[in-house]
Amino acid sequence: MEINDSSLKIERTGAMNPTGKYVPFPVIKLDDRQWPSRQVTKAPVWCSVDLRDGNQAIPVPMTVAKKIEMFKLLVQIGFKEIEVGFPAASPTEFEFVRRLIDEGLIPDDVTIQVLVQAREDLIKRTVESLMGAKRVIIHMYNSTSPSQRKIVFGMEKPQIVELAIQGTKWVKKHAEKLRAQGTEVLFQYSPESFSATEVDFALEVCEAVMDVWKPTPQNKMILNLPDTVEVAMCNVYADQVEWFCRHLAFRDSVIISLHAHNDRGTGVAATEFGILAGADRVEGTLFGNGERTGNTCLVTVALNMYGQGINPELDFSDIDHVREVYEGCTEMEVSPRHPYAGKLVFTAFSGSHQDAIRKGLRSRAFAFNAATSCAVLWDVPYLPIDPEDLGRRYEEVIRVNGQSGKGGIAYLLETECGMRLPKDMLREFGAIAGRKIDALGREVTAPDLKQMFWAEYIERETPYRLLKFQTSNEGGECHCWSKIMLNAEQLDLPGKGNGTIHAFVCSLQKERINVSVLDYSEHTLGKDETAQAICYVQLRIPDGSIRWGAGVDTNSELAPIRAIISALNRE
Repeated sequence: MEINDSSLKIERTGAMNPTGKYVPFPVIKLDDRQWPSRQVTKAPVWCSVDLRDGNQAIPVPMTVAKKIEMFKLLVQIGFKEIEVGFPAASPTEFEFVRRLIDEGLIPDDVTIQVLVQAREDLIKRTVESLMGAKRVIIHMYNSTSPSQRKIVFGMEKPQIVELAIQGTKWVKKHAEKLRAQGTEVLFQYSPESFSATEVDFALEVCEAVMDVWKPTPQNKMILNLPDTVEVAMCNVYADQVEWFCRHLAFRDSVIISLHAHNDRGTGVAATEFGILAGADRVEGTLFGNGERTGNTCLVTVALNMYGQGINPELDFSDIDHVREVYEGCTEMEVSPRHPYAGKLVFTAFSGSHQDAIRKGLRSRAFAFNAATSCAVLWDVPYLPIDPEDLGRRYEEVIRVNGQSGKGGIAYLLETECGMRLPKDMLREFGAIAGRKIDALGREVTAPDLKQMFWAEYIERETPYRLLKFQTSNEGGECHCWSKIMLNAEQLDLPGKGNGTIHAFVCSLQKERINVSVLDYSEHTLGKDETAQAICYVQLRIPDGSIRWGAGVDTNSELAPIRAIISALNRE
């Protein structure tokens, strides 16, 4: 048959217009919906599907060795239910399940889950892979949406229901082999593409399956309601879940599970809404790995709860380690902006953000130091949770580039270099460093900033250079004597005053170097007796302008003298 190519051309007039090609997904009639006014108060049952759904969606599937490494990570995090694969799909998948069982890698409190289609040969092979396990979930599915029924399977609704019933009978029959050797068997059924299925038909199929399996409140089964493809806003998915839960017979005999994908970019929101709508359990993957745009990200859902004061019962206290193992096993990269886990999510480059974070951390530190018996609630601008709870360092929070301001510069100098610049001096140095950073065109580190500060304030030796300085106390007065090089001329400067700084300034004034000290502060750069002292001095210099200087010395009496000379050299 010949195809006339001209008939396939699309007429385009102006902007893209989806009218006539796409239609909105029908809303669910649920006028008295309850989920919007509910609040999440506890963690759901979590099930990781990284080793099945996640693994099937990566360019190079994990080897058995990598799957074992990933399984151990999931156990370490605290997952009690882990979908380990589709053992009837390939020898590798089968081998992996057998190794978990034969090598005793499954802790007693962890249940493995396996996926299988509603086909007897696949169900039989799946059961063979599970022999010897302590507790298993057999997860059977078949597609139920109109497009799947029509386009993929060519079946009508009664045939879809019969397929689900027959598959459940096969699982029930072959699972007896497992029960006979002491394995506890849970059954999970998924009406695949639940999100695109008529809710009344999804309910019909699931209740038909329940009639065969016959769950009880003591021996529940799992009904998984997957948002297989996001076809509508996440509030519609919540309505579907609530409608289903409210109309389901024997609700107390069923665990309602969610499995959301991210086609519209709202997989996490759909999951959170689904929990509000009545779900008990959540399936997903670390960092949202999965087909197309991925699954819901369990790291994000769990830590969203954590930030609301709810214990997610999953341990992400070393999020960098979790990310590194995940990236090594999957050869996928976690985005640097991925919530909570990305390398840059707790990093502020903006000057106003840096200033707010620095002040928030300092305020919290003061509050904590003053507290005696109660913890301080977390309340730091731009940081929804404490990075330290995830094993991240505060030093990573503020990073400096050309977009940064004095707040970020001050934070790095203080936290990594021990330098606490006076406010006015910080304003002056911030502008100087900003120009240098902008010229570099890159991010700078705390050592970079310290080097800039040293070059600007500490290392200047012209036109003034201190050669020698001595002090003594006579009659309650401080007497000083200094030797200074001014260009090529050597000056001997005696002076006296009510302190070292006053005496030195007086000695300069005798030489008509008319300076006056406007501000002064000093602190150590370390914690032991050999630590250097750093002094910051603000001077009014001979031309009437105001300059800051800084001096460093192991002798705390000498540091301010060097700071005064530093300011003079910055004329």
